[in-house]
Amino acid sequence: MFYVKNVPAWERVVRVVAGALVIALAVTFLKGLVAAVVAVAAVGIVVSGLVGFCPACALVGRRLSKQQARH
Repeated sequence: MFYVKNVPAWERVVRVVAGALVIALAVTFLKGLVAAVVAVAAVGIVVSGLVGFCPACALVGRRLSKQQARH
């Protein structure tokens, strides 16, 4: 692994669900380039949830405790 997980399990679930919801809403209610930009941004949120690593959180120094990192 080239990264250390910095997103706890509960937040990973929230990121995946919220990202999928935003993708569905963007495709349904938005048109054209705006829909594509919003959907691509939401894909980034879903990926960070699936992988367990958030680059923005890493930039500000967020780390998981050893107990949280095991899950």
